[in-house]
Amino acid sequence: MRAVMFGEYGDRSVLNVEDRPDPQPGPGQVLVLVEASGVNYMDVYQRTGTYQLTLPAALGSEGAGTVLSFADDVRGFAPGDRVAWTGVPGSHAEQALVPADRLVPVPEDVTTEQAAAVLLQGLTAHYLTHDSFAVRPGAAVLVHAAAGGMGQLLTRIVTHLGGRVVATASTAEKRDLAVHNGAVVAVAYAEALDAVREVTGGAGVDAVYDGVGADTFDTSLRALRPRGTMVLFGAASGQVAPFDPMRLMSGSYFLTRPTLGHFIASRAELLERAETLFGWVARGVVEATVTGRYPLDAVADAYAALEGRRTTGKLLIVP
Repeated sequence: MRAVMFGEYGDRSVLNVEDRPDPQPGPGQVLVLVEASGVNYMDVYQRTGTYQLTLPAALGSEGAGTVLSFADDVRGFAPGDRVAWTGVPGSHAEQALVPADRLVPVPEDVTTEQAAAVLLQGLTAHYLTHDSFAVRPGAAVLVHAAAGGMGQLLTRIVTHLGGRVVATASTAEKRDLAVHNGAVVAVAYAEALDAVREVTGGAGVDAVYDGVGADTFDTSLRALRPRGTMVLFGAASGQVAPFDPMRLMSGSYFLTRPTLGHFIASRAELLERAETLFGWVARGVVEATVTGRYPLDAVADAYAALEGRRTTGKLLIVP
């Protein structure tokens, strides 16, 4: 089978599509025919060494497909079952070995492509809006990069939960998309603080969901009301530089830098969040919007689009 590999950390030039031995499931594992795998910033962090792996490493951490076979100790699956997963290395490949306890069944009213497009970001959006900062009716939040895959999900979910979204995006087209998804107002990044003051009557937002990082961090802190919550969940523009925690004292702010693995650590929690997420997809609360499909050989092009922040939805690798 073919898979995307890298033997050193670096830019997209380190990626290679290689012929690999056909995998065989070991104890607790399921072999899946990959129909689509998601393109995510997590993969960028791994490729560049921000998240350290044992090299050489296989790229891709999210996907969906059909069960081919499984180890003798695996229960609850049958060949042909549609399944999805996240947090499993080597998903940009024709086949993937996935621990059975990390697999999520895909319900009939959700397509396999939708599952591949929404699982990682959707589960992330779920814990961000329910745990990192629990959105309540009337809450005001600032969502940066609101036209990207994560931004669209956050805007729709916050709105579904009764919150009000102030959105930022880089172009008029992207801002229109944010409003379409439910944002009260969508503005350029430089106008974020003025928009927050207008929407909140000068009080500041209850929380900021910031996946941009270095370029927006200072604005995010300034947008908060006293005792507001700063949720830093990504670094599309680069990692935030070290800073003096005393800065948080100016508003008694809460700052968190969460990661998905801690919020789906148990299978029960994974399945509970996935069930809610797929229910939202089936009912149209959120959309698994795919805006680009790339073959394995074009994997570098997919990440060029992602890292260039030129996307307005989810990109998939389709082996």
